Amino acid sequence: MADEVDIAALSADQQLALQQFTAVTDQALQDAVPLLERCQWNVQIAIARFFDGEPAAAAAQPAPQDVRRQETLMNGLGSPRSSMSSGRRVGVEPAPRVVPQPESQVNMQAPLVFTLLWAPVSLLYSLLAKYFRFMGYLFPFVPRTWGRLTASNIRHPPSRPSAGRRPLNPRDTAARFVRELEEDYGPNELPFHEGGYASAFDLAKKGLKFLLVVLVSPEHDLTPSFLRDTLLSPEVVTFIRDPANNILLWAGSVSDSEAYSVSTALNCTKFPFSGLIVHTPSVSSSAMGIAARLSGLMPPSQYIAKLRSAMATHSEPLNRVRAQRAEQNATRNIREQQDSAYERSLATDRERARKKKEAAEAAAAAEVAARAAEEAAERHANQLAQWKKWRAASLPREPGPDVKDVVRISLRMPNAERVVRRFAADAQMEDLYAFVECYHVLQSGEDTGAVQEPAHFSHAYTFQLVSPMPREVYELSAGGTVKERIGRSGNLIVERIGGDDESEDEEEEEEEEEQ
Repeated sequence: MADEVDIAALSADQQLALQQFTAVTDQALQDAVPLLERCQWNVQIAIARFFDGEPAAAAAQPAPQDVRRQETLMNGLGSPRSSMSSGRRVGVEPAPRVVPQPESQVNMQAPLVFTLLWAPVSLLYSLLAKYFRFMGYLFPFVPRTWGRLTASNIRHPPSRPSAGRRPLNPRDTAARFVRELEEDYGPNELPFHEGGYASAFDLAKKGLKFLLVVLVSPEHDLTPSFLRDTLLSPEVVTFIRDPANNILLWAGSVSDSEAYSVSTALNCTKFPFSGLIVHTPSVSSSAMGIAARLSGLMPPSQYIAKLRSAMATHSEPLNRVRAQRAEQNATRNIREQQDSAYERSLATDRERARKKKEAAEAAAAAEVAARAAEEAAERHANQLAQWKKWRAASLPREPGPDVKDVVRISLRMPNAERVVRRFAADAQMEDLYAFVECYHVLQSGEDTGAVQEPAHFSHAYTFQLVSPMPREVYELSAGGTVKERIGRSGNLIVERIGGDDESEDEEEEEEEEEQ
């Protein structure tokens, strides 16, 4: 048995070529690699050689011996055991895969001597053709009159001449044969393959079916009887259409180029001809052989009996190959399912890892943002405390009892504390707001003389002064002095902007007192 193929040792292009070749041919890896190596890893050439019957592992295995045995005097006088063993072996003639060249592309080159001898005639014919074409151009009525005079004398060719048929592609040629058969013998239920011989050959080889090739000659006398009494008989039609027989039918007329090429390749010497082609695993893993040859006219029962006998001989090897391919397909499906499950599991793990990474990154970003916000809040609190101390040092002192032009303000703090203070009449409203903001600093009695204004700090008051009855808000943005805005006296309430709770205000005041 051949060694296992190391797929990892192949390059990416070689692995792709191996995958394409095995997908088309269903060959094992140890059989496909040697053929691809001989074809220099060209997939198209390897597939063509494979379907031409070349063994895939010919480089690793010895060439199969020809099982056909010629009966000679030495063989006839051999031992009985050798005679019996040789009699058990079935001789199968290899069946070639025929891809005929279109007739439009065939270039028939005459010998040089004949070309030189025919040159004057060809030149004279060319000159006469040009002369008559010129005369027909000058006198258009002459070609029409000549055509009417000679039309009645022209004999039409027969409906299907054996020569001169227009060449078609394989599919159209097969359709023409079926159409002509129905025109001559009426509709039938034969399952003809709608394609060329090469496609039927490949399909039978890949599907492990029996390829029944029927070749007829329109000029043969037995052709009508064979088609009418044998091939189109109900028994033969039922036998061919039976799915249990796995028969693929391809037929053609040798008047067509493809069928003629097939008859030449199959060595047909007598028509009508029927050949049963089957896969022969005993010879090679990719070989096709001719299991039976049926020539001439025979009754339907004899025709079916010969086909059934040949099929029975090759049914067991085909069943083994079918079981092997079914096992390979099952193994391939299991491997694909495992690979798919692994890919899904890998995708799930990757998605889980991605979400975990994103969650960790989000948590880290949130922690950094919280730390930055905490640092900013702490920095703002320190700068605010420094500003309060600086502003408390710059506030004008409360006027003494001897000063008559003063304004008496009664303030109710957010913590419900009542504070009464006198301000000079010309004191600005900002001084009143600054007194409320720095009240706790003033009450603490700290030394604020050496405190400087914090750099890059913009202070904003978070409260407003309101007169309860009637309600009037003394906004700082309106400016003015205390006397102009409030009068000689006033009762004001300190309201927090934004609806902060009193408990929060008390906590902030306690923190400021501690500082």
